[in-house]
Amino acid sequence: MNKGWAVVLALLLLCGCAVGPDFKRPAAPSVGSYTAEPVTTTVAAAGGAGGQAQRFVRGADIPAQWWRLFHSAPLDALVTQALAHNPDLKASQAALAAARETALAGRGAYYPSISAGLSANRQQDPSGALAPVPSSNASLYNLMSAQVSVSYVPDVFGLNRRTVESLQAQAQAVRYEMIASDIALSANVAVTAIQIASLREQVQATQELAGVDAHMLSIMSYQLARGYVGRLQVAAQETQLAQVNASLAPLRTQLAQQRHRLAVLAGQFPSQAPADDFTLASLQLPQDLPLSLPSALVAQRPDVLQAQANLHAASAQVGVAIANRLPNITLSADAGSTALALNQLFKSGSGFWGVGAALTAPVFQGGALMHQERAAKAAYTQAAEQYRSTVLTAFENVADTLVALQQDAQALKASTTANDAAQVTLDLSQRQWKDGYAGYLAVLSAEQAALQARISLAQAQASRYADSVALFQALGGGWWHRSDLATGEDSPVTTTPTPSQGAGEQEH
Repeated sequence: MNKGWAVVLALLLLCGCAVGPDFKRPAAPSVGSYTAEPVTTTVAAAGGAGGQAQRFVRGADIPAQWWRLFHSAPLDALVTQALAHNPDLKASQAALAAARETALAGRGAYYPSISAGLSANRQQDPSGALAPVPSSNASLYNLMSAQVSVSYVPDVFGLNRRTVESLQAQAQAVRYEMIASDIALSANVAVTAIQIASLREQVQATQELAGVDAHMLSIMSYQLARGYVGRLQVAAQETQLAQVNASLAPLRTQLAQQRHRLAVLAGQFPSQAPADDFTLASLQLPQDLPLSLPSALVAQRPDVLQAQANLHAASAQVGVAIANRLPNITLSADAGSTALALNQLFKSGSGFWGVGAALTAPVFQGGALMHQERAAKAAYTQAAEQYRSTVLTAFENVADTLVALQQDAQALKASTTANDAAQVTLDLSQRQWKDGYAGYLAVLSAEQAALQARISLAQAQASRYADSVALFQALGGGWWHRSDLATGEDSPVTTTPTPSQGAGEQEH
């Protein structure tokens, strides 16, 4: 008997072992920059909104509420409203709560299972039965039973631990997915608001341009009637006016769609779109842009961390598949009381008890368990490649945004120069017309060029603001500084990989 209990104790001591690979976070990539040529600053465009030079501060941290760097109270209000009322974000938060509860439910396998039962039966045995149940030999009787059952499955090979490990990793993946949704929401609100301001400016300038073209057409039509110009010039002006009017419709459509989009992002119906109470000129371009180190990017981008959590879950599932092929031990115990009347339960002589142990092992499953293990290993390889792909995409996003910011600055500088030149031309044309040195058509032509330059300038300004937003999103959005998001086992401070872990490989 002592030897039997010693064997059981030895098996229980094995619970500290878990089959399968022990997960280790991938190491940070060994690259030192995002682009082939290092970036430091962007060019400046003198005058106008968004024309300041921007400096990339290598290794600087990202603020939690990065959108406040644009110094726009209406923009702050829109982002705050969206984060509080967006239904997609609320759905992601509910999914996280469900995943966490599922992981907590899985931890119940660590503990014994206890159940209690009470039963009452009215029973009649055949009068000729050889062995009536009651000692009084009555064939009709009541049978009352109360019982407590305990069962426990020692986690000898770590099946339960690997299962819980997988569930916890899945919960972390859902958490990072929710964080990514939060960051994408704030970025989408900012970009949509910027596009609305730009489109409003473009629509207004295009309407003014259509008015100028219509005025020019009326003058040229008068000149045609007097024989001062030919039909060709009038037809060309009619074409110009028609093209400008045709361009208004898509601009107005885009403006309406962006307004509807902004309302939906804020958790409202399109008819409840917020008022347009800010312009591009009211925004301030962030001049110092943080540029996280490449080694830190993989520890703060939520999509990379989500891919890492998925890799962790796949690693744990390999252990689950291996443990399912090994023996399983079940310990059980029952205790209770049975009597012919309810008031006789738990009296002396009515109790019963029993203890037992069972060992089961899969012998033949038609190869199912073997193929399940192979499938788990293949799924792990798939998750590892998906993680590497996510890392490459993250670096691509940052590199593309850095190049875009530099080119945006060049485009804005050129647009500003063109706008300034168009204004000078317009001023000179107006002076010459007043002094009698030029015709009024020359003034209208200068107004056309000035309005077209104004449209291009609004587009260039919007691109620069929007790509500045994209950089904050590409670098992770500073979520680790927000108390409502930075709650969990992992954070960029604690999960930064060490060089000793290898270049992006998993060690087991």
